[in-house]
Amino acid sequence: MKKLLYSLVVLFVLSACQPNAKLTDLPKINGYWEIKSVDFPEGDHKEYKMNESFDYIEIKNQKGYRKKVMPQLDGTFLTNDLSESISAQEKDGKLILNCKTAYAQWQETILTLTDQELVIENDSHKKYHYKKAQPINLIPHEQKAK
Repeated sequence: MKKLLYSLVVLFVLSACQPNAKLTDLPKINGYWEIKSVDFPEGDHKEYKMNESFDYIEIKNQKGYRKKVMPQLDGTFLTNDLSESISAQEKDGKLILNCKTAYAQWQETILTLTDQELVIENDSHKKYHYKKAQPINLIPHEQKAK
């Protein structure tokens, strides 16, 4: 009976574990991401129902950038000149993003990276859950936004 219980516990633990993101997964990060929720280290959880901005991430050859963009009703995005430089590396079996602006630099760990889901943990142990976003286009192609 002990062996059966032990086997069930091991099976449960192994099935709950997700493999870490790897450098080979990095092309999946390119594109628009909308934040869904944030988990705080104290145990709090915040859901985002609607977002005015998305994160646009582009990384090639382990170097790239992230910037905030605001979706428009005609499927375009408003952007500004602000962005973060990003370099990616694998360290201790984890996929790390080294982020840098003119004012600060920090690291983030990618916990999950699929075609539709991104989970990033920052240095403060906040976990940011994103879903892949698509442009919003509520205006027919024949018309232009004013």
